Amino acid sequence: MLKNSKSLILKLITALALSFSFVTAINIETNNNNSCTQTVQAARKKSKAERAAKRWIAMRESGGNYYARNGVCYGKYQLNIAYLNGNYSKKNQERTADTYVYGRYGSWVNAKNFWLTHHWY
Repeated sequence: MLKNSKSLILKLITALALSFSFVTAINIETNNNNSCTQTVQAARKKSKAERAAKRWIAMRESGGNYYARNGVCYGKYQLNIAYLNGNYSKKNQERTADTYVYGRYGSWVNAKNFWLTHHWY
């Protein structure tokens, strides 16, 4: 009887561990797909309104200066330096700003509207 109970407990623990690893794998895959989607959206050709909103934010945040610094914020879009992962290049600032804005607001136009209300984005 005790041997059967131990076997049953071991099977339950194994089943739980497998189901947990499956859920974790699904979450990781979902997160990777979201990141990929945001990157694809960021690389898309922007409409005239999107480009204008992006320029508008850059001018308000840094005067368009890729080297502007304010505390932990850096560059043309005043991104938190942690977002840039040590790469302060113009190309990375553009890519990171697009990824941030599309992930958080869905568009540069929406980000501008948020900025107008809150004076930050």
